[in-house]
Amino acid sequence: MNLLAIETSTDLGSIALWCDGVVLRRFCPVGIAHSETLLPLICATLCEAELGFADLHGVAFAAGPGSFTGLRVACGVAQGLAFAHQLPVIPVGTLDAMALASGGEQVLVVLDARMGEVYYGRFSRALPLGEVVVCQPSALPLPDSAGWLACGNGLAAYPLLRARLAGCVHRWQPELMPAADAVACLAAPRLARAEGIDAAAAAPLYIRNKVALTVAERLATGGKA
Repeated sequence: MNLLAIETSTDLGSIALWCDGVVLRRFCPVGIAHSETLLPLICATLCEAELGFADLHGVAFAAGPGSFTGLRVACGVAQGLAFAHQLPVIPVGTLDAMALASGGEQVLVVLDARMGEVYYGRFSRALPLGEVVVCQPSALPLPDSAGWLACGNGLAAYPLLRARLAGCVHRWQPELMPAADAVACLAAPRLARAEGIDAAAAAPLYIRNKVALTVAERLATGGKA
């Protein structure tokens, strides 16, 4: 089974090919919009793997949360390829993939949402424990138990989180970012179970409706108009 996975939830974009359990991952060029680099990277990676679009059995993408623009790019490319080649689509939660990539059993994922907020989710053995939320670091819900692994760049962006989570976290991975190989690993068993959806039904998971702060809000926090 051959699966293409796309992850552009953050500035660090990547793709991965799952080929019967062997995963080939490649990162998007830094500093260039994902919309410009994604398709050439996909074509080059397929060529490297000696595969064509006709050899794919499905397309997965990180549905969110994450950058609004990045999520739309990933969803749009996944839909376009699926339409063109009659493939099922498998949306995967961004934080779900991060939880899997962390290697932990009890995982707190904290991804920087900017605007003074984080995307936050709790996972047990890569399965979500409740809904992913967006909140300010000071309002992040704390687990009522110890022994958690905490990962994601929200930990580095908001040092307050280290102090708040210190009582329940025993391992830290602030450097962990979303990547397509984990998306592929979550999507592959779902594709094997025929759980893919029609391309027309694929949609990003935004969590937050607001894209940017207003001028007044930036000024109130010491920013510039």
